[in-house]
Amino acid sequence: MRGPATDLRTPTGRRRARRTAVAVASAALLLPLLGAAPAEPGSSAPADLQRAFATAASRYHVPQSVLLGVSYLQSRWDTHAGAPSVSGGYGPMHLTDARTAIAGASHHGEGTEDARGDQARAALRPTTTVPADSVLPARLKTLTKAATLTGIPAQRLRTDPAANIAGGAALLADAQRRLGEPLGADPSDWYGAVAEFSGADDRSTASAYADDVFQVMREGERRTTDLGQSVTLAAQSSLTPDTAQLARAGLRAMSSDGTECPRTVACEWIPAPYEEFGDDYGNHDLGDRPASQSIRYIVVHDTEGQWDGVLDLIKDPTYVSWNYTVRSTDGLIAQHVKAEDVAWHAGNWYINAKSIGIEHEGFLVAPDAWYTEAMYRSSARLVRYLAAKYRIPLDRQHILGHDNVPGTTTSTIPGMHTDPGPYWDWRHYFELLGRPFHATAGSRGGLVTILPDYRANRPEYTGCTTAGEPCAEHGSSEVRLYSAPDENAPLIKDIGLRPQGDPSTIDVNDVGSRVSTGQRYAVADRDGDWTAIWYLGQKAWFHDPKGQRTAVNASGLVVTPRPGLADIPVYGRAYPEKEAYPEGVPAQSVSPLSYRLPAGQRYAVGDAVPGEYYYAVTFTTDSHRVVIGKDLYYEIQFGHRVAFVRAADVRLLPSAS
Repeated sequence: MRGPATDLRTPTGRRRARRTAVAVASAALLLPLLGAAPAEPGSSAPADLQRAFATAASRYHVPQSVLLGVSYLQSRWDTHAGAPSVSGGYGPMHLTDARTAIAGASHHGEGTEDARGDQARAALRPTTTVPADSVLPARLKTLTKAATLTGIPAQRLRTDPAANIAGGAALLADAQRRLGEPLGADPSDWYGAVAEFSGADDRSTASAYADDVFQVMREGERRTTDLGQSVTLAAQSSLTPDTAQLARAGLRAMSSDGTECPRTVACEWIPAPYEEFGDDYGNHDLGDRPASQSIRYIVVHDTEGQWDGVLDLIKDPTYVSWNYTVRSTDGLIAQHVKAEDVAWHAGNWYINAKSIGIEHEGFLVAPDAWYTEAMYRSSARLVRYLAAKYRIPLDRQHILGHDNVPGTTTSTIPGMHTDPGPYWDWRHYFELLGRPFHATAGSRGGLVTILPDYRANRPEYTGCTTAGEPCAEHGSSEVRLYSAPDENAPLIKDIGLRPQGDPSTIDVNDVGSRVSTGQRYAVADRDGDWTAIWYLGQKAWFHDPKGQRTAVNASGLVVTPRPGLADIPVYGRAYPEKEAYPEGVPAQSVSPLSYRLPAGQRYAVGDAVPGEYYYAVTFTTDSHRVVIGKDLYYEIQFGHRVAFVRAADVRLLPSAS
């Protein structure tokens, strides 16, 4: 889970985040295997995945479009080199074999270390015993059933894409027979089987999954997979499935009462407790948002743990909290904290009070621990719904990763978290949000939006399994920064992370010298295939070659220090001036971070906000207050994380000026 960062909210501090990720050790973590297992002798990946889908469809009498649609939602047709997903799924059809995945993780060393402190690292070591196959839910052992139906050995189903696709086709055909539906070429007759393939045990999740598959089939898709092969699903715009089939599947009804979710997702209410214990309380604060204060951010997290264990944590009043969790296998959403209340999720009380936190079942540091299309789509629908309801702009200045949240003070910077990390596909996510990134200006616009090709962009990272050891090569949303237009030049220094002035590293959790898809920065210089931006008070260069651009031109507002100022302070929160606090509410110190913004540099503006502080330190709400000051702040993209500067310290300019 979240690691050791503490949410310091008053001068004396609170014990809000005292329960670190140590509790995750009690969950059955499905840590991904890094790297593919060897294929059985005589097996090999097909030269043409498209042909593999056609062959399997013909053999098991499943419409090819149904097979392609299901696989797209499961894996976007990727194979992930035979490594399991966070829920123990393998291959293009995401056939689950949780027992093998757990066993592999249990013999893989220290598991997922993410630089979140010794306690967090210890918590993520796979200490649980491997459960017997009989006690695993059916949704976590579809590969075993596929082996029985096809006669194909389980090892081959895990590692051979063609065999995996055949196993998925056999499962769909088996579900169709059990529902009493005919095998055949009409995809509209396969709604019930597709819903059952999701593995959900409730009608809402199963129908949301099937609806997504049929939407993919209606719209069509074309994509180059991780094997470098082009796969196409032709659009069937008039396709109308027989949704009445779902009534015969025998699935339980799931209540969405009390949830704040769009109708297009499966959502259930699993509340985080608001309880007193000893002289403290947990695990969130009651509020009155947006009436008392606006919601300006949505923070994207990953869980670093498996679904059931994560839900155990959210029910612990002594732990921290977040608003929603999204399940990997099928996109099921659980809501835990109402949007009007304040969850403790970001390690920055100002951001907590102004945001909604969404956890995604997954693991940051395993390059092949992939997120399903079902999860991406469900999450994007939730974010679209929340953004519309609370008027949150759909951009990277307001849809933040936890790794974009700033430290509150200099001392908290090293402990800030790094999820969802460099392998979260921000480009695809914003396409699903209906806000794809693109150029918005010419070469003189003054800004750039970071936009690498996720699949082709493969910077080297280390530390996924062992400190200093290379991670498996993988697509990434992030672009590395250098101190000169040369890949042999030192990386940018982050004095917040390394006060002694040492350069950053390529460790997967070191965010000191990298930028992420969708972030906007002011252009500082250009030199051939290189572009420089202003970053953490320095000129930072990234490779931006013609024909394979890693950024596109943009324009907007920027800030620069007022004339006569050599540099200005940078803040991790936008707190009011001392005079704004009423009697009975302790004034919070406006403490700058260790960074400075020098004269002559410019930084892209994401928002203008008044200083604000939510005073909530008691279980009863009678003393809670929202303090809003007169001081105005600008949110800026200062480094990998956002930051704030006082409007009184800067000039606001158009970027092209």
